[in-house]
Amino acid sequence: MKLRLATRGSKLAWAQSGMVADLLRMHGHEVELVRVTTHGDVTTAPLASLGGSGVFVGAVRAAVLAGEADLAVHSFKDLPTEPNADFMLAAVPEREDLADALCARDGLSLAGLPAGARVGTGSPRRAAQLLLRRPDLEPVAIRGNVETRLSRVGADLDAVLLAAAGLRRLGLAAAITERLDPSWFLPAPAQGALALECRADASPELRAALAEVDDPASRAAALAERAVLLRLQAGCAAPVAAHAVVADGRSTGHVEPGQPDQKVAALAVAASGMAAGSRIGHRRGPRNRVVW
Repeated sequence: MKLRLATRGSKLAWAQSGMVADLLRMHGHEVELVRVTTHGDVTTAPLASLGGSGVFVGAVRAAVLAGEADLAVHSFKDLPTEPNADFMLAAVPEREDLADALCARDGLSLAGLPAGARVGTGSPRRAAQLLLRRPDLEPVAIRGNVETRLSRVGADLDAVLLAAAGLRRLGLAAAITERLDPSWFLPAPAQGALALECRADASPELRAALAEVDDPASRAAALAERAVLLRLQAGCAAPVAAHAVVADGRSTGHVEPGQPDQKVAALAVAASGMAAGSRIGHRRGPRNRVVW
């Protein structure tokens, strides 16, 4: 089947979409990449100030609705929290490393950074958790592609926080000085996962073709994590972290909503499958832990 795949034009998005294209080609499909420029790519404003509700998504979806492409590839964590009736989630390929990564000067770890060290991040969630673990550090808001952010390490920054998945997909894993274990530095909901969308009225043939690259465990974990955002009525850029693990058809995990300006966060424990996040906040445990 011949498929046209809409994607952002950034180096990372192009690399991710190329990987999806290769997966589809392995199943015998012919794939063409369609480059789309989004609002999030051209603005220089901090991402958090844009509301975070799919600033990288609208133009890519529009290309699919206009018939310029058959499917869209997104970083799952960038999708708006509320479902869009015009689209269906056709596939979630096998997830990359979901952890956050520290890229620091002189090979330093998070514990090894000196007091007052400047750590660049464009994520309120990462800033919140950074201050929770190291309140003596200074988060610095940054924008730009991965290479631009890395270039500031050792210049005006002591370190940057980035998604390990993006670094690995770009072949830049060597820049990681510490992988921040998701058990204590929780990732964004669906971080490291890709979402393949097609029109809700797509043909059975297209749906079947995309289903060939779906990984059920990755889909279940990502949906469980994003259910937390929906329950909290939080946007995709909100300082909320979640980590779900699927085993024997059930998902368990943690969620951590944070306030970076107050340097606080709450920890919650999730269970009972993909809908787990919908029950967040039923009761509170010790140390402000929320259990559902």
